[in-house]
Order: sequence, then C-alpha cells, then structure tokens
Amino acid sequence: MTDDRVITVSAVVLRNESGALLIVRKVGSSRFMLPGGKPEPGEAPRETAIRECAEETGVRLPARDLTELGTFTAAAANEAGFAVRANVFECRRVVQDATAAAEIAELRWLSLDDAGSTRTENTSVSLAPLLVEQVIPALRSRDQPSAGDVSLN
Repeated sequence: MTDDRVITVSAVVLRNESGALLIVRKVGSSRFMLPGGKPEPGEAPRETAIRECAEETGVRLPARDLTELGTFTAAAANEAGFAVRANVFECRRVVQDATAAAEIAELRWLSLDDAGSTRTENTSVSLAPLLVEQVIPALRSRDQPSAGDVSLN
C-alpha cells in the first residue's frame, strides 16, 4: 500500500488492576480501539499518545510512564481502502478512572481472555483490526512466560 493510503497514529495501552485493556469507540464508529489519534504538526509519536489519551479519556500520563510496545500496521477501522500505522505505547501504571471525552462515544474495559476475534465471544463488542491482528497478539506474546522461565518441579 502506498504511503498516501496509510494513516499514521499513536495509541496507548491502558490497563486496570485486573489487567483489562481500556478500549474506546469514537462517535460514528462501530468498532472499539485503543485511545489515540493522529499527530499534530511537529509532534513526536509519544507526545501524540499522551495528548490523545488526555483528550479522549481524561487520563494524563507523564512520558516516563510509557514504554514503546511497537509500531504496527493493519487495515483502518474507519477509513475504507486505507491502512493505519500505529506507534503503540503501554502505560506502566494501573489506570482506574477514565471518562469518555472529545470524539469518544463509549469506553469499555476488555479482558484479553475475551479478545479472541474482531467480535468478542462474550460481548457484542466489535474490535478494530489493529487491535485484534497486531496489538492483542503482541501483548499476549509478551505476557507469556518464555520456555526458560518455566519450572518443571
């Protein structure tokens, strides 16, 4: 896909005390995704993630609380014929209070156990391709103990 068909964004993985992910549904969209959005001119990816998170959820994050999860590409959830390339950051602290703001119509907490496909089995939540195809597998892979970490006692 050519660069003129790729939308660059930054997004943030926020988790509550039980490890569930905060997902948002924007006004006019049927799909849930991570909080985030497009950069302002001259804005670095981490700055975009921090600003968008505050605008969409009211959660204010210091830069030191974010670690880079990766850069992922998938079909755009809301723009047919486009791909989205997301710089995804993960917040190192537990988040408890978030409020739908700006263009956000709805917030939900999503357990990784419930996130098996674009439509979760336990709810009627429809998830963005980036979340299902890239971010959730990356989180699951990272959260799994490696073979060297397993004790056979």
